[in-house]
Amino acid sequence: MNFNQVSFVDSVFSLQRLPEPLYPEIAFAGRSNVGKSSLINKLINRKNLVKTSSKPGKTRSLNFFEVKEQLYLVDLPGYGFAQVNKQMRLDWEELISGYLLERETLACVVVIIDLRHALKATDREMLDWLQYNNIPALPIYTKADKLSKNQQSKQAAALDAALNIAPADRLIFSAKTDLGCEELRNRLAVYCQHETVEEEPPRQDSGTGA
Repeated sequence: MNFNQVSFVDSVFSLQRLPEPLYPEIAFAGRSNVGKSSLINKLINRKNLVKTSSKPGKTRSLNFFEVKEQLYLVDLPGYGFAQVNKQMRLDWEELISGYLLERETLACVVVIIDLRHALKATDREMLDWLQYNNIPALPIYTKADKLSKNQQSKQAAALDAALNIAPADRLIFSAKTDLGCEELRNRLAVYCQHETVEEEPPRQDSGTGA
């Protein structure tokens, strides 16, 4: 799968305006300012196709990007934002949860977690919610370049224990050093191949029957 051939499709503010479900979809979720936009830009080898901002809560829509006729990447609004009013937060949560629960072509949710810190309650809640609703999730521990190799190992082990997962169930990533980038591409390609196979219609019996 060529992640270099990516184009912007649409910014969606309503579930009624979602693009046609033509391809498997990978959604990207994470706390505001966790490095979600930087991760997606590195994944697709672009500098600023996905806009980055130092202002929490700037992304207020589901932003769809197409990997040429193969896949949609979906940038979700950041969660854990505190600098927005209650109604806006409720609207965003309704948009995100509605999409995640109702989108049949959703193949996986990449949940981005800052490797430098202990597990946040909002990250645990997101992953627990996805598991409860049988939605595949892939935790990514990002900003690894901020830590030494020894610190990376210690922090990753602590997050693994907090989430009760094995190292094989997540990735360590850095948008600055490319750490984990190729492995992420490979994993997402597998999700999409699996989704495509599952969605193939059953073959019709060519016999006349009794």
